[in-house]
Amino acid sequence: MTLTTPPPHLDQDTPLLRTRRGNFWIPGEIVQAGEVHVQAGPMHVEWETPEEIRHPHPLVLVHGGGGQGTDWMTTPDGRPGWARLLVEEGYVVYVVDRVGHGRSPYHPDVIGPMGGPFPYEAGRGLFADDSAAQAQTAWPWGRDPGSAEMDQMVAGMGPLPADFALSQQLDADRLAKVLDRVGPAVLVTHSAGGPVGWLVTDARPELVKGIVALEPMGPAFVEFPGMGALAWGLTAAPITTDPAFADTAEASAAGAAALTLPALNGIPIALVTGGASPFADFREEFTDILTRSGAVTTSLHLPDHGVEGNGHGLIFETNSREVLAQVLDWLATIDEGGAR
Repeated sequence: MTLTTPPPHLDQDTPLLRTRRGNFWIPGEIVQAGEVHVQAGPMHVEWETPEEIRHPHPLVLVHGGGGQGTDWMTTPDGRPGWARLLVEEGYVVYVVDRVGHGRSPYHPDVIGPMGGPFPYEAGRGLFADDSAAQAQTAWPWGRDPGSAEMDQMVAGMGPLPADFALSQQLDADRLAKVLDRVGPAVLVTHSAGGPVGWLVTDARPELVKGIVALEPMGPAFVEFPGMGALAWGLTAAPITTDPAFADTAEASAAGAAALTLPALNGIPIALVTGGASPFADFREEFTDILTRSGAVTTSLHLPDHGVEGNGHGLIFETNSREVLAQVLDWLATIDEGGAR
């Protein structure tokens, strides 16, 4: 049977792409629950590879807080997301659902209490902030419940585990095992996925060929109401520092100016920030910490490269392809041996 009129939700303007794709799981720990044994916190990984692989290192895409792997698949207005576009560029792409998000099952008996549901107010505050409305031209859609694009955005958002540090520890452990399986790769993180990138590099520095940190969570030591604090500076979970801190109180007392993450030494890192995003306000602090840690740091503040109007959700916004073009230029330097 051939459809003469394609269903309206299908994007007929996107060219067909011949790829191979599949998925696998990073199992969680086997724990006892009463008289039975269950798995705690598995991670779902979806992969796609083009017919012709044109780059030496795969990309592992790590979504932000409340989101899931579908954040990389399609934009709120139905355009192809970065996962598809990167495969078109010849990259092997792995998309994860962080532990307890999306297709990675959650149960409070084994992961701990669940945080609250993701509210529209958080979606508006993060992705369509009124205070940035004048400059945030790349979010031209409605900002309230009932707006088609905001509805699409919030529909994919879920609760986070209430234990912020445990959530990051679980994500980092599973992602490290992803790298054990797929080999050296470039991490592409967004927002609350940012701390996971630092932690994975701490665990597997030899397998991280670079990091694209899109609007990473910060600033250092910040506390997010209802979520928790980046008690170790850039992470809620413990991470190796130099000098070593005995506990979070000692780390906080030393402050951002003393924070050094030795695992980042020699790692190429692109810090990507939007011109209309409050996350850009602490990009200099991040650049200082990363550079002091020995990372080969590139600050990609989008207006400096002619890409205007982006807020925090720059992978979703109308100029997401233009944002990606800047990242692709940087990734080319990894191909050319920019990694250590």
